Amino acid sequence: MKTLLFLAQRLPYPPNKGDKIRSFAVLKHLAKHWRIHLGCFMDDPADRQYVDALKEFCVDTMCIELNPRAARLRALRALVKGGPLSEAYFGHARLAAWVRGVKPDAAFLYSSVMGQYLRAIPRPPRVVMDFVDVDSDKWRQYAERQSWPMSWVYRREAETLLEFDRAMAQAADAITFVSEAEAQLFRRQAPEVGAKVHGISNGIDLNYFTPGDYPAPFSGPTVVFTGAMDYWPNVDSVTWFGAKILPRIRASLPNANFIIVGSNPSEEVRRLAELPGVTVTGRVPDVRPYLAHANAVVAPMRVARGIQNKVLEGMAMGRAVITTPQGLEGIDAEPGRHLLLASGADDFAAAVLGVLTGPETQHLGAAARAQMVACYDWSDKLAAFSELLESGVRQI
Repeated sequence: MKTLLFLAQRLPYPPNKGDKIRSFAVLKHLAKHWRIHLGCFMDDPADRQYVDALKEFCVDTMCIELNPRAARLRALRALVKGGPLSEAYFGHARLAAWVRGVKPDAAFLYSSVMGQYLRAIPRPPRVVMDFVDVDSDKWRQYAERQSWPMSWVYRREAETLLEFDRAMAQAADAITFVSEAEAQLFRRQAPEVGAKVHGISNGIDLNYFTPGDYPAPFSGPTVVFTGAMDYWPNVDSVTWFGAKILPRIRASLPNANFIIVGSNPSEEVRRLAELPGVTVTGRVPDVRPYLAHANAVVAPMRVARGIQNKVLEGMAMGRAVITTPQGLEGIDAEPGRHLLLASGADDFAAAVLGVLTGPETQHLGAAARAQMVACYDWSDKLAAFSELLESGVRQI
C-alpha cells in the first residue's frame, strides 16, 4: 500500500456529526487503499475521546488540541501583517514539524487552509484538496450582515482568503467542492484553475439516518433545528426563527415548540430558551430521536455555502423539511415534492403551519427519504475521490 498524508482542519470523527460526516466518510474509504498518516486539530474538548477510534483507519495520527486564545492571537498578528486570518488561526508549528517527518506518496487535504502545510514537505506526486465550500464567499456574506468594524474585518478576510485559495489551487492537482454550484462559483473566481475543479456531493449514511422506533424526547407539535450552535450561520438562523417566525406560528398554534439541538450553544442561542416554546438542548448523544419525532425539521439559513447536512439528515429520517433558497443550494431536491421552500418570515411561518396542521404535506417525509436513497448513497461519491487521487477525473 502507498502512503497518504491526510490533513483535516478538524478531527474527522464522530462519523455522524454534521461537520465531520464528509471528512470521516472520505477517510474511511481511502483507508481501504492507502496507509494513512492523519494530521488534524481538535477544537472541542469532547473530541479527545474519539482519537483512539481513528487508529482503526490510520497508521499514524497527530491530533492537536487547538487553543482558541492562542489561535486568535495568531489571527490578530495576521490582521496586522497581512494574509487571511483563517490561515493563521490553523497554523501550528507542531503540526508542521510532524508533517515534515511523513514521506507520502500523495496528499489529501480537507479544507484549503491545510494547504499551508504543503510547504513543510517536498511536493508529493499527487495532491487533492477538498475545499468543500467557497469559504471566501461566506465571509463576504458575513460582511454584508455586520456593521463596522466587523464588516471591514470580514470583507478583508473574504479578499485575502480568496487570494490564498487561488494560490493553494495552483499547488494542487485537483480541487473538489461539495456541490457543482460551489465548483462553478470557484471556477468564475479562479478561471486559471478551472480545469482542476470538480464537484463531488456529500452522501448520507442511510443505515444510520433512517426512520425507526426512537424514544420520544418531547411531546406536542414540534419543530427541530440541528447543528453546531457556535457556528454563526446557525446562530443567525435560530435567532431569526425564534424572533420573527416562531411568534407567527404560535399566534395560530399556541402549543407549538421549537427545539434547538446542537453542541456549544452561544450565549445568544442560550437566551432563546427564555422565549415561550423554545428549548435549547446543547450537545445530545444522538440527534435521531429529535428528528424522528419532529413534525418538521427547519433550516432557515440566511447565510450559507455548500450543502446543509441538516437538510439531508432530516430528509433521510423521513421528515418534512422546510428551508430557504440558501439552505437548498446544491441539494438535488424538488420544492413541493421532496421538501418545502420559503424565504421571508411570513412565508416560512405559513409553510411550518401547513406541515403542523395540514394533511396536504403528509407525503413529504416519504418522498424525502426516497430521494435520499435514490441520489445520496456514498459509494459513487467516494469512488470519485479515489479516482482523483489516482489521476482520474469524474463528476458526481
